Amino acid sequence: MKYVLLGNLSPEWASKQSDRVGKAKAKLDKLGIKVESIHYTQGYYDFVDIVDAPNEAAMLAFSVWYATQGLGRIQSMPAFDAKTFETAIKDAAS
Repeated sequence: MKYVLLGNLSPEWASKQSDRVGKAKAKLDKLGIKVESIHYTQGYYDFVDIVDAPNEAAMLAFSVWYATQGLGRIQSMPAFDAKTFETAIKDAAS
């Protein structure tokens, strides 16, 4: 399942980019979550990532871990491809 991660960096970790990324990458690998892309943004969120997680529990575990490490906060949202969305539209209409 793909997820969009909207994240904010904590002030303590914002200037320790390589350390933060290294810690996060190790945890993602352990949970079987693959990072597809990372984008740094201006505005309400500091970054937007696209990941592929083996299940909802892995994604939840990462979000909780990220916050408990003091790295910042993540909002995760499931992301559906166009075919899945089209199927949902058909199912909703029937």
